[in-house]
Amino acid sequence: MTTKRFALIAGLAVTLVLSGCMTPSRTVQRTSADTQTDLSGRWNDTDARLVAEEMIDDMLNRPWLQRFSSDQQREPVVIVGAIRNRSSEHIDTSMFVKDIERELINSGMVRFVATSEERAQIRDERMDQQTQASEETISRLGEETGADFMLQGSISSNVDAVEGERAVFYQVDMELISIETNEKVWIGSKEIKKIIEQRRARF
Repeated sequence: MTTKRFALIAGLAVTLVLSGCMTPSRTVQRTSADTQTDLSGRWNDTDARLVAEEMIDDMLNRPWLQRFSSDQQREPVVIVGAIRNRSSEHIDTSMFVKDIERELINSGMVRFVATSEERAQIRDERMDQQTQASEETISRLGEETGADFMLQGSISSNVDAVEGERAVFYQVDMELISIETNEKVWIGSKEIKKIIEQRRARF
């Protein structure tokens, strides 16, 4: 075997070995939906759930709720307004809104009404019933429950990075506002900080 041919075969063998080493392997493991996972360091479902739980718990244990219940002799009616994404990431705030709605409804301490988008669809159905449903089952017009308060908020972020390491700071701000008077009866803030280390590939 000539030296040139030997070198060619040896080079091909090294290439195949390196290719085999660099081929990524993937495994999939099922886990509980409430397991805390954080693979990328970005805002995720765990962040949305934990922030919603903590902020709604804080909101419902502030003086405004007892004051309203004492004055009006009933539970307040709440609606969730816009939750704006002011971060540097693409965040689907609808997941966060649903977590907030769940915490509010399950608390049993407030009454809760549908969002403006949901009401539009329900109103279309109610109008359709006026001509299509029987008199015994028809839903009457003008019987909606009006909200006393609207919950609004935003998610913002800040990133500080140096080679191989990145710190991501999230801040969620929320306000509960009286629809009749525009009075802000509660303001809450929750902060999350994540450190992400990126190891360099070794060959």
